[in-house]
Amino acid sequence: MASATGAPSRLSFTSIETAEFRLLRQSCAASFPRSGAPVLDDLTDLNWDRFLALARRHRVQGLCSAGLEQLRVGVPAAVRAALQADRRTIAADGLRAVSLCGDLRAAFDKASLPLLFLKGITVGQLAYGDPFVKMGWDVDILVQPADLPAAAVLLQRLGYAAILPLDVRAIAAWHRRNKESVWVRDGGLTIELHTRLADNPELLDELNPFSATQLVEVLPGVTLPTLHPEKLFAYLAVHGASSAWFRLKWLCDFAALIAAKSEAEIERLHRRASELGAGRASAWALLLCQRLLGVAGASVERLGLAHHPTHRQLLRLGLAELADEAEPTGRLLGTRRIHYAQLLLKPGLGFAAREARRQLKSIIVNRRASPDSGGGQDES
Repeated sequence: MASATGAPSRLSFTSIETAEFRLLRQSCAASFPRSGAPVLDDLTDLNWDRFLALARRHRVQGLCSAGLEQLRVGVPAAVRAALQADRRTIAADGLRAVSLCGDLRAAFDKASLPLLFLKGITVGQLAYGDPFVKMGWDVDILVQPADLPAAAVLLQRLGYAAILPLDVRAIAAWHRRNKESVWVRDGGLTIELHTRLADNPELLDELNPFSATQLVEVLPGVTLPTLHPEKLFAYLAVHGASSAWFRLKWLCDFAALIAAKSEAEIERLHRRASELGAGRASAWALLLCQRLLGVAGASVERLGLAHHPTHRQLLRLGLAELADEAEPTGRLLGTRRIHYAQLLLKPGLGFAAREARRQLKSIIVNRRASPDSGGGQDES
């Protein structure tokens, strides 16, 4: 028996989805800047404490709070108060991020160092029309590889110290293996300094992020450069796919960004992502958006994405990751699906073999370079 998408019925999410997660994704979708709202199920037996824990696990408290207001759901007072408190904290962190981003742009402009802002508040503004609704604990900036030494010196002058790698003298070698280094300053937000958009250089291999960009006004007088729309689409797809979409927040950002776009535009963006080496990541994102958030369904049908065996396999992996209520690093062999999915992001056994070697080398070498790093996941 086939589903409405033409994919086998075994891809149904209902067998592993809880009522709490169903309301979570419905409330997030209701926060998107588009008409229509999801149809709610019976909430009589819903465990609200579990719902709150899921919202925090997926880092979508701000979206969830806004969406529940749109849906006019009768939320228990304690849960509503907790979500609103989290939403205020997210907004306050967003204001701090705007201030930092403005300072960073001014400092890099003064030093004649081009930079782009990735994810974070620029995506919040573009996707939701509100830079303060999505959670983020860091600021991601991208510089050209040749500018890495100067960018590192500039961050040190601004009071930041590298923690990945711990030894700043190893920064060049670190960036040859990793897409970003991590910098901190007392009392400030973390900065992730990127020199490429994906850990595997074969992903997004034809993308020159600085060849065309867009400016985003996040507040009056604060305008930040970020990726051109078609590059941003491909990048967000690869970013989520590289972690097997284990956090709903990443999928919501992608879905909200395309929710108001026409079928033709979504299909054009997917084809362009395929040209850039991100076709499977884009297909995976669109399939999850259709299945969970009610976005891009017609485009998924027209493109025939659900009929490809690898796409269906990736969809199952993503649904399983999203359904798990524990963090990947908090369960036994919890990152296995993530590592496996990374092998499938481009066709061919050659890519899979090279990606496996990259993963193994990265684990061994990075652990030696920073044994106390903890290997946390990106949260922008």
